[in-house]
Formats: sequence, structure tokens, C-alpha cells
Amino acid sequence: MTIRLLLADDHPVVRAGLRAVLDTESDFAVVGEAATAERAVELAAAGGVDVVLMDLQFGSGMHGSEATAAITARAGGPRVLVLVLTTYDTDADILAAVEAGASGYLLKDAPPEELAAAVRTAAAGQSALAPAVAHRLMDRMRTPAEALTKRELEVLQLVGEGLSNQQISKALFLSQATVKSHLVHIFAKLGVDSRTAAVAAATARRLIRR
Repeated sequence: MTIRLLLADDHPVVRAGLRAVLDTESDFAVVGEAATAERAVELAAAGGVDVVLMDLQFGSGMHGSEATAAITARAGGPRVLVLVLTTYDTDADILAAVEAGASGYLLKDAPPEELAAAVRTAAAGQSALAPAVAHRLMDRMRTPAEALTKRELEVLQLVGEGLSNQQISKALFLSQATVKSHLVHIFAKLGVDSRTAAVAAATARRLIRR
């Protein structure tokens, strides 16, 4: 059976490289390319696609995790699976993609044979995780009390981007009191006592990106 692939990445050179690698596999067929997450959602909904190779960060507009959620939540028609292919391996990115319904998460430095195996695994309806990603998820499971929740990671990511509590509350549709509560929990889990120290610690541990 031929696995029909859609490449979603805003860099033409990356898409060309992926196509060159994937075209060497006899059971793969690259049937489309998308330079934006919005276009990826449109093409996936149009049919004729089995697996979307989805980047997370596009130049502007919809994020890759949002597009993943839109594709995997779509009712009716054949199921389209999403394999995230990105350079980011932070907890914030991984959790967002997994919760959005991604069938796999692979890093762009993966060798061609690992990429091909991940595509086949995802197409078979199984989880395809890069070893480093699986290791990070296992670490979270081993120490759940110390792990930041998805919401705490979202708050901390925005702190790292320089947003105030008021701006974070508007961005995440939370009250300022809830934002402050999240920060208290974040500080305690990271063993810090300031926003700057929290961002520094989380960046060093690859929980968020800067």
C-alpha cells in the first residue's frame, strides 16, 4: 500500500530535501506541499492524504500544533495522521503537539531511515517518537510532582517572551489571579524566586524555548 504524504514546512529548501529523501521509498508518494499551517489544514481536508509531516513554527499565522489539532479533530472522511517534524524538543512543544493529536514527533536531524520508519509507524496508527522525545516524556512520568503542566509551560513561555501578567491573562483567557497562582507553582517546582530565574532554569532544562 502506498502512503500518501503532505509536506508542511515554510522553508522551500526543507520541503525539497524531504521530498528527495522520501521519494526514494517505493511505498511513499509525496502528493502535496504546504508553506503555511493553514494551507496544510486545507489540503488535508481535501482528501487524498494519509500522513502530514508537520513543522511546528511557521513564519506567521497558525502554529503547527494548532494545525495538527484541526486536522486530527476533523470529523468525516478518512483519518489523516500527523507526524511532527521539527527542530524543537522542549517540553512545551512536545506536550502541545501530543495533546493536539500528533501520532509522532521527530526531530529534523533524524537520519533518513529513522524518518522513513517513523512515517510507516505513524501510518500504521502507532506512536512514532524520536528517542530524545520519548526520554523526555518518560522523565515527566517518573517525576510528575516536579513536572510543569502544559498550562504552566504556556504561562512560562509567555513570561520568557516578556509578557506581563495582565498580557498573559488576556492571551490565555485566564484571570490575573490564576496567572499568579501558576507562577507560584512554577517557582516552587523550579526552585527559584523570580521570573528571570524561572525563565533561565526552564530554558536550561529545555522546558521552553527562547
